[in-house]
Amino acid sequence: MSATLPAPRGARRAASVLLRPAAKPLLFVASLLPFAWLLYGALANTLGANPAEALIRATGDWTLRFLCLTLAVTPLRQWTGQPALLRFRRMLGLFAFFYGVLHFLCYAWLDMGLVLADIARDIPKRPFALVGFAALLLMAPLAATSFNRAIRALGAKRWQALHRLVYAVALLAILHFFWMRSAKHNYAEVAVYAAILAVLLGWRLVARLRRRPVTAG
Repeated sequence: MSATLPAPRGARRAASVLLRPAAKPLLFVASLLPFAWLLYGALANTLGANPAEALIRATGDWTLRFLCLTLAVTPLRQWTGQPALLRFRRMLGLFAFFYGVLHFLCYAWLDMGLVLADIARDIPKRPFALVGFAALLLMAPLAATSFNRAIRALGAKRWQALHRLVYAVALLAILHFFWMRSAKHNYAEVAVYAAILAVLLGWRLVARLRRRPVTAG
């Protein structure tokens, strides 16, 4: 019987860091830094000539970044052999929802003056607003069921099926971003995020196809 090879020293050190009690609080604080910076910029009037647009765009960008980070956890865990990375997926997903809510609130307040009737008329008229709002609605049940009690209540299979909605959220988010930037014919950032999401979702598709049993005939 062959002995199991010990993990490399670097991998053991990385696992030790990821498992430390301070790791989650540090990630929490780091994830709040963009919000703190935007809040400071709004209060200090350092967001440029159009602070409303800057806030709406920045909160949307951070929503997409946290979505990418959330989706990156599982591939990174596989590639690096660090199962401890899964400890942070829930928090990253919740921050994606947090910045998504901020993005919508900035639009509703700074663009629409919090007039609900105007918001209800505006969203269906503009495709980018409609798909963005749809993505936020799909994120809501994911955030609400991201806790252990919800997993026990739903059962593991139903919970996993529900949380596969994150793939639809990611596709709607990138479509929202594309339509937002199409008005100014600026697709450079869209292409970067689309490439990242293509890798992350493509990896999942390949992994699923490899797990599927081959039928004879």
